[in-house]
Amino acid sequence: MNKHFEDRLSKLEEAYRELINKPNKIDGLGNGIYDRYINPVLTAAHTPVFWRYDLNHKTNPYLMERFGINAVFNAGAIKWQGRYLMVARVEGGDRKSFFAIAESPNGIDNFVFWESPVFLPETANPDVNVYDMRLTEHADGWIYGVFCTERRDPAAPAHDQSMAVAACGIARTKDFVKWERLPDLKTPSAQQRNVVLHPEFVEGKYAFYTRPQDSFINAGKGGGIGFGLCSDIENPVIAHEDIIDNKVYHTVYEAKNGQGPAPIKTADGWLHLAHGVRNTAAGLRYVLYIFMTDLYDLTKVIHKPGGYFIAPEGDERFGDVPNVVFSNGWILDDDGTVFIYYGSADTRMHVATSTLSKLLDYAMNTPADGFRSITSVNTICSIIEANESIQKPESQV
Repeated sequence: MNKHFEDRLSKLEEAYRELINKPNKIDGLGNGIYDRYINPVLTAAHTPVFWRYDLNHKTNPYLMERFGINAVFNAGAIKWQGRYLMVARVEGGDRKSFFAIAESPNGIDNFVFWESPVFLPETANPDVNVYDMRLTEHADGWIYGVFCTERRDPAAPAHDQSMAVAACGIARTKDFVKWERLPDLKTPSAQQRNVVLHPEFVEGKYAFYTRPQDSFINAGKGGGIGFGLCSDIENPVIAHEDIIDNKVYHTVYEAKNGQGPAPIKTADGWLHLAHGVRNTAAGLRYVLYIFMTDLYDLTKVIHKPGGYFIAPEGDERFGDVPNVVFSNGWILDDDGTVFIYYGSADTRMHVATSTLSKLLDYAMNTPADGFRSITSVNTICSIIEANESIQKPESQV
């Protein structure tokens, strides 16, 4: 083994250890709803050195990277056997995404990838690309991973190598090591993105939140968060989709919107995290927003604060796809803490923490979007008037 190889390997391993052991801290005062953390929780550099490098000095004497990792983002999340797990979307330098599990002792730092990526079985129609897995611990005893599977559009002309068809892939596991692949979900829509499995049976059936699309990129007339029931998860077919949360002109979800992770059940209703998309002169802007549905009628939205919940800030704006935050994973801990995991710019993963009581307060007591400028002014004026009515302490009189 030559000295160059030894020195380079030592530096690579030292940099990796330093990264995964770096403590994370709350970033500033925040907005009272949640706390952002300073450091990303997963990046391409968090992937193990032995994934990217052939460590045999005979076959790789210059210790070159043999498999490049471009980004780690859009992770599903779950607390399992006392550990905080993310099933991350890992994108190679070849643009193909795959899933890999990273584990943390506390949910905010020290995330370490398991030794090997997830081996996801294929269907008879092999996936070209898979990504953005949502995890649901279902009442039937399985943990489901619902994700987007992408294949080239068979109707695409030979000169166009970008046309694709997106569908909902389904896999399930009980140990996160062995995964059983089920058939892709069938719905009345031409394409599907951002599909999420509800954690409970509804009318004795499996319930899905869908996002109907006319084409791979554009939601078209099928936009909005849909809802549908499926009798048999091993032959998953939804005959009818109801739109429960539609796109609205001149909002943060005017172009597209989609369910994030599976909703959280509370005594006041189901708490949802979703993403909204609008078009700007600089391109599409993705943000996150919150809404709630009725505890018993999952198609009925009962609370929806106006505007965004989380939008990209600072370095989160920069990366492969700028001005994007996206979440498909959150964890409600036993003490009421909620860990919100979100990707930025299709490049890295972050965490923000809140509590269930704070999120319910935000969802139920924050004014809804009035859809006109004058209603925004009226909302601010009502807050000002309410503040003026508060009796000031004697020291301020």
